[in-house]
Amino acid sequence: MKTSLFLFPGQGSQTVGMGKDFYEKSEEAKEIFRQADDLLGFSLSKLCFDGPE
Repeated sequence: MKTSLFLFPGQGSQTVGMGKDFYEKSEEAKEIFRQADDLLGFSLSKLCFDGPE
């Protein structure tokens, strides 16, 4: 069984667009973001990749 872990640092070190390259190259990452978007009721992927504006 293959297990993956995604760890994002805290304390303000995140940047807009962080993880987009990974998202674009990984079908598994795309599916996880799709699930998060559906569960949250808003586009987490858009917020992460394009920022809040």
